[in-house]
Amino acid sequence: MRYRVLGGTGIEVSTYCLGTMMFGAVGNPDHDDCVRVVHAALDQGINFVDTADMYSAGESEEIVGKALQGRRDDVVLATKVHFQMGEGLNRSGNSRRWIVKEVEESLRRLRTDWIDLYQIHRPDHRTDIEETLSALGDLVQQGKIRAFGCSTFPADEIVEAHHVAERRGLRRFRTEQPPYSLLARGIEASLLPACRRLGMGVLTWGPLASGFLTGRYRKGRPIDLSTGRPSLNPARFDPSLPVNAGKLDAVEELVALAESIGCSLPQLAVAFPAAHPAVTSVIIGPRTMDQLEDLLKGASLTLDDAVLDRIDEIVPPGTDLYRPDGAWLPPDLKDAARRRRPLAERAAG
Repeated sequence: MRYRVLGGTGIEVSTYCLGTMMFGAVGNPDHDDCVRVVHAALDQGINFVDTADMYSAGESEEIVGKALQGRRDDVVLATKVHFQMGEGLNRSGNSRRWIVKEVEESLRRLRTDWIDLYQIHRPDHRTDIEETLSALGDLVQQGKIRAFGCSTFPADEIVEAHHVAERRGLRRFRTEQPPYSLLARGIEASLLPACRRLGMGVLTWGPLASGFLTGRYRKGRPIDLSTGRPSLNPARFDPSLPVNAGKLDAVEELVALAESIGCSLPQLAVAFPAAHPAVTSVIIGPRTMDQLEDLLKGASLTLDDAVLDRIDEIVPPGTDLYRPDGAWLPPDLKDAARRRRPLAERAAG
């Protein structure tokens, strides 16, 4: 396993990061099995583990806490805050009130005195970014976290956060965690260049594109929309929809490319983001030991220029064939009223 420096922090992390979203009730409920997966990843040289408070409502953090007992000093541990935790008001978002409270809960579940990388899971337009950066900086000062970053922020909001930090003399985001895969390359247009200019580390999520790059879903084969991941969002997998037909067409070409270089489609998918110069680490999120072992077999896979050129032909740079599940949607796209003048003012004359 190779190691790269994380966003100017001086912290060296493995090029693969073990993501633990599938640990707990939403994925693998067997705690002992999940602990074995963590230990196997560490034994293979992965020293970077990513989780979040909201994964299985805190259960993932609890599992990671168990797994790291006796090995905590060797691991760079990352978690996140933002989404609703439990019932009631003020139990979500990016306010100082919630961040200061929830970091204590994460420390408790993770059985640790510090978090190496604390990330803001999504933007929150109800909270001034200065409020968020100030709270995070105080946590660094208190020794509860070592560095902080953001996840799935658009490029313009990252740049704004850096300008606010400069103007106010605050600590800045050191990392960004965006979705990035062979089928979702939109971040190549502005986000990744912005992160490079700002010296930020990048740890990417979703390399298997919601399962489309596992090889499980193929053109011309029936897809059961009533079970598994497709049951959660049938429209994302319905092959009769043009957007999904386009994904399946690309998958067929990517399968052929993987076979031509002697690897599996998942191995090609995970190797792709790691080849981008702005990417520090690629989050892999195995649910089982078999999935972990298959992905690790491709750790030494080198994609040469000919392979990357062929990928560019299949999915052009900067192109999204779909919007990744869980990707943040700006308010201006959600709310039509933000894009439309009052009816009486729309005409030019």
